[in-house]
Amino acid sequence: MSSKPNNRNIATLNLHSFWGSWPAHRRIIAIAIPMIISNIAAPLLGLVDTAIIGHLDDSIYLSAVALGAMVVSFIYLLAIFLRMTTTGEIARAYGREKPAEQLQIALHALTFAVAVGVLLLLLRPWLLELAWWLIEPSPELRGYATSYISIRLWAAPAALINLVVLGVLLGRQQSRQAMFLVIFTNAVNVVADIFLVIGLQLNVVGAAWASVSAEIATAILGLYFLRHTLQLQQAWHLQLSYFKRFLSMNRDVFLRSLILQLCMASMTGYAARFGEIYVAVNAVLMQFLMLISLGLDGIAYAVEALAGAAVGRQRRDEVRYWLRLTLFWSCGFALIYSTVFLLAGHQIIRLLTDLPDVIQTALLFLPWIYALPLIAHWSYYFDGVFIGLGYTRAMRDTMAISAVGVFLPLWWLGQQWFTNTNANHGLWLALTGFLLARGVSQSLYLLYRR
Repeated sequence: MSSKPNNRNIATLNLHSFWGSWPAHRRIIAIAIPMIISNIAAPLLGLVDTAIIGHLDDSIYLSAVALGAMVVSFIYLLAIFLRMTTTGEIARAYGREKPAEQLQIALHALTFAVAVGVLLLLLRPWLLELAWWLIEPSPELRGYATSYISIRLWAAPAALINLVVLGVLLGRQQSRQAMFLVIFTNAVNVVADIFLVIGLQLNVVGAAWASVSAEIATAILGLYFLRHTLQLQQAWHLQLSYFKRFLSMNRDVFLRSLILQLCMASMTGYAARFGEIYVAVNAVLMQFLMLISLGLDGIAYAVEALAGAAVGRQRRDEVRYWLRLTLFWSCGFALIYSTVFLLAGHQIIRLLTDLPDVIQTALLFLPWIYALPLIAHWSYYFDGVFIGLGYTRAMRDTMAISAVGVFLPLWWLGQQWFTNTNANHGLWLALTGFLLARGVSQSLYLLYRR
């Protein structure tokens, strides 16, 4: 695919066709498929990573790495705003064919990422205290996990740089390079694990330094990929006015991500009140939502890049065109997922666990999963739309409305309606209603904007 939008590319889109043209669908596929592949490759390589740690002589090492990785991943996941806002900003500048504007966006985003990364490093003691206050692990587990997290956070600036690099590459529709970076990170991590954990027998410390090595190596490679966009031979010109605007957008997406993660975390956290088996059941069933995200995130990336570029070209007809075509793909993936879960949900659960009690209990809640793709895909799709169009404040507001106005009331009502062994249905009712409310509120906002 050409790295530069031009009139010839736009002419092949057939904007007047409701179903679009094959070149248009090919452009969607060219962005979505590499990101779907990278989304699948990352957890697969992560399984290898886990297997390496899991074959050490004490399970405490695996528990410490799993717990530490969860804390670090939660912190970095809250920083996903860097990737999302950068993608939208770069896509619109890419559509306007303004290399100098792309340079300024990338430099400001990278500077912001480094600043936030250094701040996370400085806040490390307080972040650890907050994590252990919430989780309350055993003293031995806490000691190993603290070592893991303390080391991992040394790579915080590099990890946030990687989010910005991914945002720039996706905004410029260079999804193959973005895919390569994601796979490269995990591959380096696995190789470093083999050397440090198995070879040097550094257990938890080795696993942490392996991840640090992967993040730093990826940051170096990512900046190399952006060498032409960044024009590194030029001086950096940072503007306070743009920083304020960029900070405002990132604040909105950060709050949106925080609310989302709190709602998702309640699916396992609050389930502990019903018993340990329900924590395990919800952890297994939430993997179905992870499987959904593998495909739908690819479509979201495509709509971010394509609709954002059309906004930059000030082509409203082209924006509507990309929104319509990517919606076809999103609906298609949702139907496929729903059908697969309906036909093979039992088998997927048995692949995820072999514990009879967990399997039997999970099957009671499986019907919620059948409808989940058809309901959840709207919120994934509209997230991509809002990033592409630059509606970050609307993302925050619709998320807050859905959480406060739907998730919390349904959660409370669910605990009143369902009792004893059925109480977990209340959580799934709240999650399903929350995802539906997100899609409805976002669609209503778009209709109002028209």
